[in-house]
Amino acid sequence: MAAPTPLHGTELIDCAQASATQGILVAAHQCGYHHDIDTFQHELTGALARMGIKNKDFDDLLKKIVLEPKLGIEVAPDTATEL
Repeated sequence: MAAPTPLHGTELIDCAQASATQGILVAAHQCGYHHDIDTFQHELTGALARMGIKNKDFDDLLKKIVLEPKLGIEVAPDTATEL
C-alpha cells in the first residue's frame, strides 16, 4: 500500500529499500511521491546523508541491496534427503 503522504527520514529509507527491486517508479509511488521522481531522489539522498550512508542516488541503494552479499552464513542440508 502506498503512503498517503511523502515519507521522510528513516521511514523513507525503509520504504525505498523494501521497494528497490521493483524499480524507481514503484518505489517513489510506494513512498508517497507518486510520479515525482526528482523529489523522491532528492529526499532519499538527503535522508541517506543525514544517516551517514554515502549513497548518491536510488541506483546506488539498489546496488547495495541486490549486489552486496548478506552478512552471516547459510545453513542448509546437502540434499533434500540428507541433513
